[in-house]
Amino acid sequence: MTRLQGSNPNRTLLVAGTLLAVLLIALALVAVRGKPAPGAGLNGNFNLEGVPFIGKAEAPVSVVVIEDFKCPVCKTFEDTIAPALTSTYIETGKARMYSVIWPFLAENAKLPTDDSKLAAQAARCAYDQGGNETFARYKNILFRGQGDESTVWATKGRLKELAGNVEGLDSSRFATCLDTDATAAYVDAQEKMVSDARVNHTPTVFVNGKEVLNAQGQSSYLLADVGRAIDDATK
Repeated sequence: MTRLQGSNPNRTLLVAGTLLAVLLIALALVAVRGKPAPGAGLNGNFNLEGVPFIGKAEAPVSVVVIEDFKCPVCKTFEDTIAPALTSTYIETGKARMYSVIWPFLAENAKLPTDDSKLAAQAARCAYDQGGNETFARYKNILFRGQGDESTVWATKGRLKELAGNVEGLDSSRFATCLDTDATAAYVDAQEKMVSDARVNHTPTVFVNGKEVLNAQGQSSYLLADVGRAIDDATK
């Protein structure tokens, strides 16, 4: 067998194996890049300009709650944790709480109509017409009227019907806003912002840009976990 001068089959195999190992390591780094270490939590660099909130604008701590109106756990959060946070931290001026809507459930479930997005658009229509207070009223009504997450319940007709219960909301203007998808671009931008932060479930809560985790380093938390994060942020 004729060989090129200076070639060594064992050396060639060693070099090839080394290159393959380097490639595999590089691919592994790419796969995990951007993912937080276990228990580290996410960091959310959110643009909160124009995002609905409750509390005083000058409050020192920002709380960002990521929700989907079709999410049953979000409804539980709104029914149990949010009121206690409001009385203890928001009304006392310690924090302000932003509501970022991330419509993903209907798309994930492959429902025939993306009513997660329709509900998000409707909520923004309410905000555009009446600001923070009107948004908060409509948000509360949407969660109270929540249907099963596996079915399409937030149709435009139903969303208009629910809007009729919001004090001070002009039903005609609201209907025009919803029917023309006037807020769709805003909802898409919010969705991208949340996805860029690598959020993968609702509700997700951030305090001063840091994801709230419980004592076990998980994102399933209680009022005490969120309260502790706010308290720590004020120290």
